[in-house]
Amino acid sequence: MKTDVIKLDAAKAGSIELSDAIFGLEPRADILHRMVRYQLAKRQAGTHKVKTRSETSYSTKKIYRQKGTGGARHGDRNAPIFRGGGIYKGPTPRSHAHNLTKKFRALGLKHALSAKVAAGELVILDNADLAEGKTKALASVIQDLGWKRALVIDGAEVNENFARAARNIEGLDVLPSAGANVYDILRRDTLVLTKAAVEALEARLS
Repeated sequence: MKTDVIKLDAAKAGSIELSDAIFGLEPRADILHRMVRYQLAKRQAGTHKVKTRSETSYSTKKIYRQKGTGGARHGDRNAPIFRGGGIYKGPTPRSHAHNLTKKFRALGLKHALSAKVAAGELVILDNADLAEGKTKALASVIQDLGWKRALVIDGAEVNENFARAARNIEGLDVLPSAGANVYDILRRDTLVLTKAAVEALEARLS
């Protein structure tokens, strides 16, 4: 499929041919959902932890004799039944990540890109180069282009001045092509790919 290419000043810069196998699929919500769950689960810290009865700070001495008190028999005060005692079967540090195959992850990225094309939310940029890393200048350009919540994906490396200028602009994310992922693509209203990013993604996914 052919689509227009623009410059940062919104002027046209020709057109580019996009691969139908990557940008022309019928987006499937189930694949995108599994990919988002995979990414969010993988980044969960999993550091929640409670103390078991072996880790609480009471004495391990038997609190009273076994027989003859008329009450239930108990060992030490660390038992879960007592206030301040250990927690039984509480959370421990663990990984929440689960596996998805490389083929499925690549398919998920294709569907995310295709979803943006289908929604009319894909913009192809000639390049994302700036002479100066000035936030004010880039913010003005972004406002003129009408990008409110945008993700800009560049080639193998992001232009240093562009990255510096974009750092303090709310709602604007910048990634190299290697960092392109389903969650970040879907959470922004506009996906902006440079020509270098298109070449890198097509090489990565073909």
